[in-house]
Amino acid sequence: MNKTDPPTTFGVFKPVGHTLMAFYTEDQLQSAVVALTALGFAPASMVHYSAGEMATQVDAQLLAASPLASFGYELDLIRVHGDLAKKGCSFLVVDAPNDVLAAQVAELVHSIKPATAQHYGLLMIEDLTEKAPGRMGEEEAALRP
Repeated sequence: MNKTDPPTTFGVFKPVGHTLMAFYTEDQLQSAVVALTALGFAPASMVHYSAGEMATQVDAQLLAASPLASFGYELDLIRVHGDLAKKGCSFLVVDAPNDVLAAQVAELVHSIKPATAQHYGLLMIEDLTEKAPGRMGEEEAALRP
């Protein structure tokens, strides 16, 4: 994935075959990189966005988004990502194009507990963060108006 030309659908970020994770601290992100490398993921399979880079990307995509983007989950997600970026979160996007790699990243998510994590499939986006059904995490609740 090339972060200077991110993959989009209807003008909104949608990196199909990738998992996106947000972290409150750079140390948490670097720990995730170390863990992913230990699992065999190459550094070239990971793309890092600083909080500022993600905020800029989100702002641009909100302006460019097609009205069709509002029918899916993508537009809501970029708003959440924008809010997290404004709170200083950095982001890691990991290439996980098949079920085996996606499952490895999902398993890691359960142990490293990022602020949020989603795996982008062709037809659906899977939220990998653990929350009770119908309940927001404290971080999400703090982002709501």
